[in-house]
Amino acid sequence: MTRSHPFRYAHLVRVLLAASVALVVPAAAAATSCSGKPPSGELKAERIAAIKPSRGEPGLYEGPVWIRDALYFSDFGFSEGFPSRVRKFSPDGTVSTALEDAGSNGLAVDAGGALVAATHKHKAMSRYDIATGQRADVATRYGGQVFNSPNDIAIAADGTIYFTDPDYQKAAAPGGQPVTGIYRIAPDGAVTLVDGTRRNPNGIALSLNGDTLYVNASDGAVRAYPIRYGMPQPGHDVIRGIENGDGMTLDCHGNLYVTEHGAKRVRVFTPQGRALATIRTDANVTNVAFGGADGKTLYITGAGAVWQLRLDVTGLPY
Repeated sequence: MTRSHPFRYAHLVRVLLAASVALVVPAAAAATSCSGKPPSGELKAERIAAIKPSRGEPGLYEGPVWIRDALYFSDFGFSEGFPSRVRKFSPDGTVSTALEDAGSNGLAVDAGGALVAATHKHKAMSRYDIATGQRADVATRYGGQVFNSPNDIAIAADGTIYFTDPDYQKAAAPGGQPVTGIYRIAPDGAVTLVDGTRRNPNGIALSLNGDTLYVNASDGAVRAYPIRYGMPQPGHDVIRGIENGDGMTLDCHGNLYVTEHGAKRVRVFTPQGRALATIRTDANVTNVAFGGADGKTLYITGAGAVWQLRLDVTGLPY
């Protein structure tokens, strides 16, 4: 949140879309799923008219994730971020509340189909059963202290969770960390600090083969952290000059889709940092994900709106 592959590697497991059902399959089995060309030039996304503010203030929409046959996203106020609910948009145009008072920002889906949420209300990482609304803690502390305001999420094939922890809602609840950090949660629940030197890390994504962690921050750079033996190593900047960088996702060619909050756009880059396309909106943007029955609809969340754009390429569901 801002203030306020070809899929060819067998060891990467991600949620892929087939016949409107979210399946978790080995990446190598989906190699033929990557077809079409990535976007190029200047494009414009269209507002989804059915998705309107559900409270008096327009607020922010965040954390889009496509699960099975619907788009889920967080909906919260500009200031403290509370209350925050998870809403559901179905292809027939229906908009409903999936989880009330979730306290969530970034969202993802794990291999079991559960919703993993960066919950600034709880200053923790959480897992929700969408059907029952039950919440379970994934990680609540590091070094004996609660987190600041967990923001965005990436999940590796083995279940390792990476998340960013800026301080945007730090004052909304007691406690917090002395740094704004990037964290790793191992499958056994152990938490380690990946990088505590960057100011307000935000958008986060894993490369398609799982060997690189991408993170942007208020320094205007997308940094690539190589992962060796399951652990991120010191990173280097692959993209600079990002304006108020926010959430990110990847298409099936491995290109990065980076939201630029105040610039009201999503920019598309190759993994090496070469600019391919600019997708414009008519309001501030927060995050981006692929969805739809064929995985070729790009959904963009932002200030009181969600946009969509049909593309010729498939991508990741969060």
